[in-house]
Amino acid sequence: MTEQADYTPPEVWTWNKENGGRFASINRPIAGPTHEKALPVGRHSLQLYSLATPNGVKVTVMLEELLALGHAGAEYDAWLIRIGDGDQFGSGFVGVNPNSKIPALLDRSGPKPIRVFESGSILVYLAEKFGAFLPTEPAARAECLSWLFWQMGSGPYLGGGFGHFYAYAPFKSEYAIDRFAMEVKRQLDVLDRRLGETTYLGGDEYTIADMAVWPWYGALAMGNLYGESAKFLQVTEYKNVMRWTDAIGARPAVQRGRMVNRVNGAPSSQLHERHDAGDFVTKTQDKLAPAG
Repeated sequence: MTEQADYTPPEVWTWNKENGGRFASINRPIAGPTHEKALPVGRHSLQLYSLATPNGVKVTVMLEELLALGHAGAEYDAWLIRIGDGDQFGSGFVGVNPNSKIPALLDRSGPKPIRVFESGSILVYLAEKFGAFLPTEPAARAECLSWLFWQMGSGPYLGGGFGHFYAYAPFKSEYAIDRFAMEVKRQLDVLDRRLGETTYLGGDEYTIADMAVWPWYGALAMGNLYGESAKFLQVTEYKNVMRWTDAIGARPAVQRGRMVNRVNGAPSSQLHERHDAGDFVTKTQDKLAPAG
């Protein structure tokens, strides 16, 4: 299929065909559940329903970092949601996240379960619940949250924009790829300039801002997003981004968080469900950096 240079939009758009591409079978212009399916519930207060996409990794990294700090209340059950199979449209999942996107969190520690959806919202919720990875000093807090929400606004240009047209669209569009490649390059320059000033995005301390940005832009820098996109975008020229990517990637909690709910890559890197810290031991202990 070639680029549709002669396409003229109709006066009124109607959903009368699949839009093509890798995720065509699960894309639809309506919300709500497609089938009845209750969500499983484990023994911990925190129940996570997710998949190890960049947005899912944000939350599992946060939870593993909290546990590494000694917050026993951050123990969690992580249940696999296979978005390619439409698990996110089950009635139970829609009850936790009416937007039908992973990740979704249910906090059952109080008298009434609290649902939290959208990855950035989950990071803030957990940071405030446990008093960690979100500064309390006003200027530092504002800087951290600014970079967190920078990712929320910028990420769709990387994923749904560049990633879709570069890797998943049913035909290659020079205009679309050029448009979004230019924007992603600009975003990398924004990050590189900031990381030339500070160790982490929020300043000298590692925060939820880094946990939000790294699964997207760190994965891009490591060559783990969209095939040869890192080479295509010449990501290695952003030296400060590369330094930050390597530093965060070396953290044991980050390595563990990347494994949870992962269904691709080497079998030793996948932990489909996580219900206890011991789940890591029998699978990939030799692959993880020493704890500390």
